[in-house]
Amino acid sequence: MRHEIDNIKKTEYIEVVDVWEASVRATHHFLKEEDIQYFKPLILNNYLDAVELRCIRNNRGKIIGFLGVADQNLEMLFIHPEYRGKRIGKTLLDYSIDKLNVTKVDVNEQNEQAVRFYKHCGFETINRSELDSSGKPYPTLHMELKK
Repeated sequence: MRHEIDNIKKTEYIEVVDVWEASVRATHHFLKEEDIQYFKPLILNNYLDAVELRCIRNNRGKIIGFLGVADQNLEMLFIHPEYRGKRIGKTLLDYSIDKLNVTKVDVNEQNEQAVRFYKHCGFETINRSELDSSGKPYPTLHMELKK
């Protein structure tokens, strides 16, 4: 199955946040409910406008995975849990590297599946922060694409 990359309209931001939340609940087991509720409006009202967004849709046109890029950094890559394991994340990551010049990604250290995914795709850890970018106590790995 070939996955086409598409743009995301501002009118679709609620749908994007729904994918984000479903993905986070399936993969970020270390987050507390209050953290998800803290980030949700920030994603919707601030973060989505700060990145270049792309998505993959299912055959009914619904967004099933998306990415956000800023300054060659992959800021977001989230796949709806029903569509994990179908190469959607890999397709979006490859697109971000080939077309949006991504060379870096920050990933929660406790999101071990994501860490393994990025390592498998050629990223290596170059630094580590004790806190995430919001100052919350979730260690973050700063990864860079190997040359």
